[in-house]
Amino acid sequence: MASAGGDIDKNGVVWGSASNGSLVSFDRRKCKGPLNGPNATGNHCPEGFTFYRYPGPGFDGEATSAEASYYTWVDQHNTLGLGENVPVSTANLNDGFVALKDGQMVMLRIPYPMSFYAKGLDGRIDDPNAGWKGRGLWSTNGDRTPG
Repeated sequence: MASAGGDIDKNGVVWGSASNGSLVSFDRRKCKGPLNGPNATGNHCPEGFTFYRYPGPGFDGEATSAEASYYTWVDQHNTLGLGENVPVSTANLNDGFVALKDGQMVMLRIPYPMSFYAKGLDGRIDDPNAGWKGRGLWSTNGDRTPG
């Protein structure tokens, strides 16, 4: 399993888009073995990983999603209104983004242009007192759509 782009939340948890159709997190605080030294082999903390299946259909005979997320960003400052430390991934086969809120995937579809294919995203708060009008989610729209 490979990981594409990722981000870190306020607690030091790393979030990324995994090639197995899931959002993956790694939390060092869950590790039971050594984190450095000669006994830290690089495969010494499987308990630190958690996988969250992306929504959508999977391949025949597979329990994972066929979603091909490219990048994950962590909304550390509640830019979207879903709360702090919410990971948001590009959802290229679902025409938008998907956020993990309280263990549930929340789909954020972009209606225009059709077949929105995000290559990255970031949030911005211009005026925290203006409600949703003072906040924004920014993204690129790639032209290398899956065929």
